[in-house]
This record gives sequence, C-alpha cells and structure tokens, in this order.
Amino acid sequence: METLLEQQRRYHEERERLMDAMVKEMLHKPGSHREQINSEQRCKQLLDRYMEVCANLKELYEDKDGLRKEEVDALSGPNEFQEFYSRLKAIKDFHRKHPNEISVPMSVEFEMVKEARENPTDEAMVDFTDEEGYGKYLDLHECFEKYINLKGIEKVDYITYLNVFDQFFDIPKDRKNAQYKEYLLTLLDYLQGFCARVHPLLDLNEEVEQVMRDFNIQWETGTFPGWPKEASSALAHSGAHLDLSAFSSAEELASLGLDRLKSALLALGLKCGGTLEERAQRLFSTKGKSLEELDPSLFAKSKPGKGKGAKDVSEKQKEIASLEGQVYRLSEILSEHRAATRENVQRRQARTDTEREDEDAEEFSESESEDEENEIIYNPKNLPLGWDGKPIPYWLYKLHGLNISYSCEICGNYTYRGPKAFQRHFAEWRHAHGMRCLGIPNTAHFANVTLIEDAVALWEKLKTSKSAERWQPDQEEEYEDSTGNVVTKKTYEDLKRQGLL
Repeated sequence: METLLEQQRRYHEERERLMDAMVKEMLHKPGSHREQINSEQRCKQLLDRYMEVCANLKELYEDKDGLRKEEVDALSGPNEFQEFYSRLKAIKDFHRKHPNEISVPMSVEFEMVKEARENPTDEAMVDFTDEEGYGKYLDLHECFEKYINLKGIEKVDYITYLNVFDQFFDIPKDRKNAQYKEYLLTLLDYLQGFCARVHPLLDLNEEVEQVMRDFNIQWETGTFPGWPKEASSALAHSGAHLDLSAFSSAEELASLGLDRLKSALLALGLKCGGTLEERAQRLFSTKGKSLEELDPSLFAKSKPGKGKGAKDVSEKQKEIASLEGQVYRLSEILSEHRAATRENVQRRQARTDTEREDEDAEEFSESESEDEENEIIYNPKNLPLGWDGKPIPYWLYKLHGLNISYSCEICGNYTYRGPKAFQRHFAEWRHAHGMRCLGIPNTAHFANVTLIEDAVALWEKLKTSKSAERWQPDQEEEYEDSTGNVVTKKTYEDLKRQGLL
C-alpha cells in the first residue's frame, strides 16, 4: 500500500527520530558500568539503523528503475485529481477489507527506547562471561593455555601473562612458527570481540587499516619491534647473525675461525672452501654490499627454488608481524581493562577459601553495586591504592619510599615511585626496549644509568677498551732471530729487510 513518496517521507521521519534518540542517549549520564555498556550498545544499534535508512533513501533518490519519476509525473500531470481520488479509493478499500488493522505510530517505538534509557534494568544487552564481569575485566584463560603450551616459551603464571602477553619483541624469531601464529589468531580474535562488546562505537576496521599502514612503513624501514632489519652488509639482507660492521679488516674476521666463517658464507650462498685467509677475504668483500652487487663467481651453485622458499618465509614472517601489530593496538585500547583485570586477579588470589565461598554465595543488588562504584574515596595525599581499593597507610607509604620519584630518560622519561620499583625496572621490558632502540646491550655495566648521554658514552668507552684488549699480531707476535733474541714481528721484518739477520 505504501507509495515510494510515502516511503521517502517515512525514512526521513525515521532519520530525524534516530538522530534525536542518539543525541539524547549521548547526553544521558549512566550511573554504573553496566548502564554505560548498555547505553553504548543502544547507540550502536541506533547508528546501524540510521546508516541502513540512509542507504535506503539514497537508493530511492537514485531511482534506477524509474518508478519514483513515474509516480511524481502521475501526481503532477493533467489528471492529478483523478490520481488523488483513485489512491483515496484504494486506501478506503484496504481498510474496508481489513477493519481490525492497527497502525502503530513510529513514536511508540522510540518511547520504548526512551523508557529503557531512563529506567535501566538488569537485562544484559551483550553476552559476557562470569570472569569478564560484564565488561570490567579480560578473560584470557584460553589464550593463556595456548601460550604456556608453545614450544620454547618460558612458562609463567596468569598474573605475569597479563603483564607480558603483548611483549612479542622478547620472543626470538625462530620460535615464531605455525603454532605461534595460531596462538596470535586466538588472542587477536578475543581482543577484537571484547573490544567490540565494550566499545561498540569504536570503528575497529579503521583502526586495523591505520595499524596496517603504520606497520608497512615500519616493516620496510626495519623499525618494527622484534623484527629488526640489518642493513650494514649483504649478510644482513640474508638474515645471517654475523654483523660485519664490527670488523675493520679481513685479519680480524680470520680470528673467528674456520667453522664460523663457513657458516656465515653458507648463509650467504657463497663458496665456503679455501684456507682461513681466503674465506675471511671472501666474506669481508661483502661488507657494505647487497647480494646483487657481488661478483657472481663468488656464489656457490644454488638449488632451484631456494630463492622462492626464502621469499615465502619472509611473507610468513610479515604476516605474523602484522598480527602482532594489531594486538599491540588493541592492548593499548584495552589498557584500563587490562590493569583492572590484573588487580582483580591479585585481589582474588589474596583471599582465603572462606572469603571466596562467601563471595560466591553473596549476591549484591544493582543499587548497592552502583553506590559502591560511585563512592568517592577520601585520598588527599594521593596515596597508592591497596588490594581492597583503599589508600594504603601513610607510614607504609613512607617506609617503602614511595614519596620519592625516579625518572629514566632511556624509558622515555617514565617515572618510577620508590627505590624498589626503580631498581627492578632495569631488568624489565621497558628499559630493555629503550636500550635496544639505542643499539646498546642491556648488561650489568649499565646498571643505574638512566641518561641516554651517559649510556652512549659508557658504551663507546667499553668498545674502546674492548678493541684495546684485542690481539694485535704486528705488536704481540714474537719471533726469534738466529742468535736467540726474541723480538716482535715488526722489528724482525725490519731487521730482515736491512739484512742484519
């Protein structure tokens, strides 16, 4: 019975009502966490419906089948009154055949939306597990089981896993296999699902696209965490572990031995035969060059399909790294839920069996939980919160030195409260990542060093002392002349050249 013009009018009315409902929903102040989740879910439903109505309106205005134009021509033609009365007769005939037909106005539906907003109930608009507490906490137990079953991964407890589940740069690249990829997919799937339930208005597709754009740039430049790109020699391009930038001559390379030079040449696909000096000279000639710039005669006969296999491995590594990049972004979005989950697990583990049984048996009403969430804790000194969610005593705060703050420039000027946390952070991921970005190993030499300038100066000093300790054949190699005198190699060659021996 509806004409196309009536459909357009109804769609426009629906758009206006949807927009008004969304504005009122956004201006409404939810009283509890459950109401906040339900409010965002209602906004998401209204927004999806608004986009669907706009799509239908656009299709009607495009009028690809020409029906709207025919209807407008019929109403504005020479027989407009005849068209009007024919349509009026059709409406009367319809209601005569269906006398009990009730037309529900659109305002009734939006009154129900208003009622749900102003009088919230305990009804769940989205499914959460008991562990998630209706969107308060993460439930990563399934991902944790997969993580601890990975081969070559250090076994940790659940609380430690909550701290390190997104620190993929600490896992060696050779451990990132198909099983590791399956674990990443499980973790990513859960984080995306949880994020869609607690932040329904967040455009996850746009976030993923932005992550992939940033990832492609970082991957090409070799700055993506955990996947460095070594570009100092041809060895770096092929993924060899020997860095030629630390060697200034072939003689220094010769000190590594035959086996180490052979493995480096094999990794490059070069000929690995010959004496120690020949291998060192052949390997040193690749310094600062790409594989295309090398002499073809240096390469060994390669098996067919070898280059294709390396390319496939690189693509697989890039796919795994892209999954890591998405997890990095989602864990950043859910950082508050992650911290709340860690505190909740610690609080539950600190309780006795009796307290756990009482907690399971006791059910709080929504009003009580709302009062507890809205309660303002008196904390004028800004003290840290204890396991019970209340500020710790001031004497304990002073005892642990939490009133003293330490800043570390290597960690991005991150501030640590108390000497214990400051000393512990030198072995944690944040400081290790900052040292890795500076190209400095995080060894015991750099303990208590927080300034970038001091760390770089100490590293240069260590490299200078290490080079001074290196064996120098010209000065330390000894020779004995015909009369039994022991002299250095340089003195011996000078005397021999002058004919004094």
